[in-house]
Amino acid sequence: MADFPLIFQITEDVLDINDLLAQITLPSTGAAAIFAGIVRGETARENRATSYLEYEAYKPMAEAKMKQVADEIRERWPSVEGIVIVQRIGKLTPQTPTVIIACTAAHRDTGVFDAAHYGIDRLKEIVPVWKKEVGPNGQEWIEGHYQPGPGE
Repeated sequence: MADFPLIFQITEDVLDINDLLAQITLPSTGAAAIFAGIVRGETARENRATSYLEYEAYKPMAEAKMKQVADEIRERWPSVEGIVIVQRIGKLTPQTPTVIIACTAAHRDTGVFDAAHYGIDRLKEIVPVWKKEVGPNGQEWIEGHYQPGPGE
């Protein structure tokens, strides 16, 4: 397992899905499940426009929690080979990728889809990343689920 590639990172850099996928693809890889979160310019159900989002994170804590998510994925889906968990921070405009979760495995029926789905859900649950939504009607910090515990 120690030879399986793992990337977890908070970055201000543009997210390059092809590069990230290449870094977690092994000769044995036959399947990849990729989730990309993207800035919406409009939220139809709430009739709200978004000019841009500003993401912030306390990098050491966020990356430690990303590592925890990767460890949980490996424990639940031992057939997963490579894992990417990358969150972009800074000012991001609509149609810009904000987060990439990717898992690779030898075959598609090994839980690779479930592992990637778990990865994004768990990231939203425990990784301390905050976002401010800015639009024509003002700005608002969007609350996440995670609240740091004592000593974190």
